Amino acid sequence: MSIVRITTVVFKSQQVADTMAQSYQSNAVNDFPTADQLISIQSEGNTLIAVSIYGSQQAMDDADAARDKRMANPDIISMTAVVGTVGLNHTN
Repeated sequence: MSIVRITTVVFKSQQVADTMAQSYQSNAVNDFPTADQLISIQSEGNTLIAVSIYGSQQAMDDADAARDKRMANPDIISMTAVVGTVGLNHTN
């Protein structure tokens, strides 16, 4: 069963959020090769949301070092994450 992690990050400014959104879009595929699916959402202002789907808990655990490196950013005001199992993953 697939595992999903949804991470919401608030940065100190919209400019920093814009820069980090671009960095994630450019690098996430290489930084998180064990992910089955990556979704990046830039919400209003200085908030970014990442949805990462992994085929197993081990695959998600294997991504933790890259995630920890991104989360060590001193421009982060707050970060919350939710982990669970995928109940539906529909695409057209």
